[in-house]
Amino acid sequence: MTISDILVAQPAPGNTQSPFSEITSKFGVHVDYSPFFHIEPLTAKEFRAQKVTILDYTAIFFSAKSSIDAFFAVCEAMRVTVPETMKYFCTTENIALYLQKHIVYRKRKIFFGKGTVDSVIETIGTKHKGENFLIASTDSTKPEVIKAFTKAGVKFGNAVFSKTVYSDLTQIDLSKYQMVVFYSPSDVKSLLNAYPEFQQNGLLFVTYGASTAKALKDHGYAVEVEAPTPEAPSVSKALMLYLEKVK
Repeated sequence: MTISDILVAQPAPGNTQSPFSEITSKFGVHVDYSPFFHIEPLTAKEFRAQKVTILDYTAIFFSAKSSIDAFFAVCEAMRVTVPETMKYFCTTENIALYLQKHIVYRKRKIFFGKGTVDSVIETIGTKHKGENFLIASTDSTKPEVIKAFTKAGVKFGNAVFSKTVYSDLTQIDLSKYQMVVFYSPSDVKSLLNAYPEFQQNGLLFVTYGASTAKALKDHGYAVEVEAPTPEAPSVSKALMLYLEKVK
């Protein structure tokens, strides 16, 4: 199959150079971008339906930047003033630094792990075990997060602050593409939301992350290229290696 057009399920890179620039110049492939979903905060009415009182908690757990934005958007919508004494725990330093968008960054109240929930639990340790944690989630709290906090014996509750909104993929002519790049299981859900009886029919799928590949395979679809791998830590590198073989 000759690959001339690729659809990437992400927003266009804007003013920054696309990671696919080398592919387009080297192989003459055209790349289009179209996000298959986006995250938006719950409305005050939607959040209140959970019957969660934010100020009952003394610490917040975040695993994504989108959850941070949604948390503060909900607080603003509900006119909740988050006290300066609130402690924030994040899975990575990168996510923790993102808090600067909303609050004055202070090391004494912001803590982060090494990318996993278990590493955050280690950070909580005995020093912060007396806090009452609120797990901020998108759509639903992951079972592994609940399990880790329960096992640690810390007091916690959880609440959804944002929701996944799927794009209308029926506006995209998928037949013009030979390859589609997925970055999240939500990309797969969006595809099936638009086309419940979707047939792959030779369309090649590229995935980033094991959970994304699994989401496609669980629905009977074949994955042509997977990343990351030791040889290809990114999708662009994986595609470069693939196109070098098939071109």
